[in-house]
Amino acid sequence: MTAMTASHLVSRWSGALWSGALGICAIVAVIRPAEADPRAVVELFTSQGCSSCPPADKIIGDLSSDPSIIALSMPIDYWDYLGWKDTLADSRFSARQRAYSRMRGDREVYTPQAVVNGSTHVIGSDRAGIESAIGKTDKGPGVMSVPVSMSLSGKQINVSVAASKEPVVSHGEVWICSVARSVPITITRGENRGQQVTYHNVVRNLLKVGDWTGQSESWTVPIENLTRDGVDGAVVYVQDGSHEKPGPMLGAAYTSLSLH
Repeated sequence: MTAMTASHLVSRWSGALWSGALGICAIVAVIRPAEADPRAVVELFTSQGCSSCPPADKIIGDLSSDPSIIALSMPIDYWDYLGWKDTLADSRFSARQRAYSRMRGDREVYTPQAVVNGSTHVIGSDRAGIESAIGKTDKGPGVMSVPVSMSLSGKQINVSVAASKEPVVSHGEVWICSVARSVPITITRGENRGQQVTYHNVVRNLLKVGDWTGQSESWTVPIENLTRDGVDGAVVYVQDGSHEKPGPMLGAAYTSLSLH
């Protein structure tokens, strides 16, 4: 499904905290460290109102079980007019998808669209295409070459980004997002009416941690800044460029969160 006009995508992604239930009084978090550096970040731009998306949503679920891949669902809002308002969508995902298109120099904005390692797009329901894109982007300079880790200290998450291993990689933005690993949705109207679709690793909160300058750096993030109903995972990624002009993914880490 192809987006109509850019007018649906004018929202600007800010580094501010997302709205939601951010004030949780008692928080106990258990963070399991990532087992290995992942080889890819796959972002799926999807919509509950798009009949072509459920197969792609299932693939993201399959990929999310692979520890070498960080698979994220980013539901967009520009199909809401078709008869069903996406209950997980945010216009900032739509803006991010459009920003990727501008950086690639094409007009390819559609659902389901998978963006692999911040640089290559493929139809989200094409599993072989996603695997091919992972292999292709992995050969890019510095792509997924920077070790990233998270750890818990009290009610804070410590984020660490190692020094660059390659001279061509010397800067990037560090972002942390909280995710809901499995969200079943019953869709009663629109193209997918009558279906129950499960969405995987749905991004719920997103916060800019800081700017990485190529050297080993660390930051702390209060856990309460990421909490929201249904959140049970967190992802940190380092990306070249800026959020308005996103470039290749340089490194990332995923961990589960248990909030009580």
